[in-house]
Amino acid sequence: MKIRSHALAGIALAATAALGLSACGGGPTPAASGSASAGGAGSGEITVYNAQHEDLTQAWVDAFTKETGIKVTVRNGEDPEMANQIIQEGAASPADVFLTENSPAMAQVENAGLFADVDQATVAQVPANFRPSTNKWTGIAARSTVLVYDKTKLTEDKLPKSMLDLANPEWKGRWGASPSGADFQAIVAALLELKGETATKEWLKAMKDNSKAYKGNSTAMKAVNAGEIDAALIYHYYYFGDQAKTGENSKNVSQYYFKNQDPGAFLSVSGGGVLKSSKNAAAAQEFLKFVTGKKGQEILQKGTSFEYAIASDVPANDKLVPVKDLQAPTVDPAKLNSEKVTDLMTEAGLL
Repeated sequence: MKIRSHALAGIALAATAALGLSACGGGPTPAASGSASAGGAGSGEITVYNAQHEDLTQAWVDAFTKETGIKVTVRNGEDPEMANQIIQEGAASPADVFLTENSPAMAQVENAGLFADVDQATVAQVPANFRPSTNKWTGIAARSTVLVYDKTKLTEDKLPKSMLDLANPEWKGRWGASPSGADFQAIVAALLELKGETATKEWLKAMKDNSKAYKGNSTAMKAVNAGEIDAALIYHYYYFGDQAKTGENSKNVSQYYFKNQDPGAFLSVSGGGVLKSSKNAAAAQEFLKFVTGKKGQEILQKGTSFEYAIASDVPANDKLVPVKDLQAPTVDPAKLNSEKVTDLMTEAGLL
């Protein structure tokens, strides 16, 4: 779940370019159609279906258009709804690029066979642990799982050593999460991949008994801050985002990183991919290369989303715990199964 701006959900950055259209109609010119060629520059326009932070994507779009002249229309939504829309639209989708906050939505579109291969120049910019083994899409950013806790009540030695320990009786009624959100479902998808179905079922059943459900990670953190619960399982950037503003919803909160390759140390990869149905694949590939390139990652590093920069050797924002110190478990993003997760969570009574 994202921290959204107050902008309208759909941001149309430009109308159709008149230059280069044929006399008979409004279709794309040959230069704006087809696959990207080696070393070839894109032109014209693209449409991005965006489930990332709106402000971050807008900053990427503005810088990309300024550098290339390629106009970008952005349609904003949430991970699951955008993935389902792309699948429903199929080959008729107007989307050229899909950006997400979490990997399961990317894997869902990939499993439907709707992504083109990512250009090798882009793949080369992203370390292997931040992209799927299939290279049908790529990582563009990342976010760490954390346990935020009430520092007025607890010290780190009183916290669970593993995310799995939240299933223990002593945590009954003391922790919360946002089970309906794509963020939390990505964490469960990692648990499923790392520990298997039986362990995941058992943990979800205990979660139903032990935890309190909130609508949104910010709301869960506010509940910790207000003393309603002792802890909440969320992503790291909610804390840093609040601290960068007034800090009023996190003044009593600290963050606990499970580390030790624990499921609770899961580092969720945000994805970007080019659709096979793209009418301007050259420009779409160029946009993805820009986002994962040095300039795109520096926009992420210096921005206010507080997600991790992961590509082109750009370090994360210096307020964040370095990636190497997170000790995250190794998870292939291509294997995160959102459909199975929602089935299991529904069975457990969490959805």
